[in-house]
Amino acid sequence: MLKESIISIIIVILIVFGDIKTQNYTVEAVEETTNYLLELRDVIINDDELVDIDVAKQKINEIHQKWDTKYELLAYYIEHDELEKVETEITGLKAYLDKEELSEAVAEIDKSIYILEHIKEKNAFKLKNIF
Repeated sequence: MLKESIISIIIVILIVFGDIKTQNYTVEAVEETTNYLLELRDVIINDDELVDIDVAKQKINEIHQKWDTKYELLAYYIEHDELEKVETEITGLKAYLDKEELSEAVAEIDKSIYILEHIKEKNAFKLKNIF
């Protein structure tokens, strides 16, 4: 009986540790991607001077590459549907920047940030998410 209790406690500790680790990585990935998207939004919404579309295109390519790196690890424990929504929005954002439709690009950035925040909240270790 004692042996089974010890094994059960070790398993619970490993599960909690794994959840904390994955939660920290999720928060880090979401915040990093959100910050890059906000930087891109600032480049696009620039009242003082003309928008440098080449800089915006370069930033979206960097964001896409960094998201692909984050996506690989997040896909192990987050629903693929949620991650694909972000991928779709980033791809749409890239297309709008290629067409130089800046107002639509800003809308895509806002949708991407909303989806990222939803992913972070959905996977948070909270009582409402457990039940």
